[in-house]
Amino acid sequence: MTEHVYKQIELVGSSAQSSDDAIRNAVERAGMTMRHLAWFEVTQLRGHIEEGKIAHWQVCLKVGLRLEDADS
Repeated sequence: MTEHVYKQIELVGSSAQSSDDAIRNAVERAGMTMRHLAWFEVTQLRGHIEEGKIAHWQVCLKVGLRLEDADS
């Protein structure tokens, strides 16, 4: 079994639909420019309220990217 090393970055995803959608938006967008996304951890969940209703979600994430092997 190969040992892996990961780099950790922070992202903030947003959505007017749901917190799950905000997570998906962040991960999918990161996947367009970064390789080897491996895991995520939600660190904060917040939203914007307008007229007593949730208008927008924001989710802060830590995302782990597996570093490529030196011989790759």
